[in-house]
Amino acid sequence: MEKKLEFTDRAKNQIRKITQSKTKKYFRIAVQGGGCSGFKYNFSFDDKVEKDDILFEQTIIDKTSLDIIAGSVVDFKKEMIGESFTISNPKASASCGCGLSFSV
Repeated sequence: MEKKLEFTDRAKNQIRKITQSKTKKYFRIAVQGGGCSGFKYNFSFDDKVEKDDILFEQTIIDKTSLDIIAGSVVDFKKEMIGESFTISNPKASASCGCGLSFSV
């Protein structure tokens, strides 16, 4: 079964805008242990694709992280308190108020 992530148009546009203006050409999404709920999302930039990475246009994610967030929707939101990428993960059984930490 193919593992998928869905990106909203807002997220795609923002990733394109950021990667064109940075010296790093990829937007990286990773899931790391930690945070208030067990796992946390980490967003960063990279200039190379590693052997265990999966490429989604200008976004890269390692296979282990993709296993945890496959089926999720990546969005970019602009709110009064700031701008941020968000992930709606159907596998998350709980998340904290910041939206970056979750458990499965």
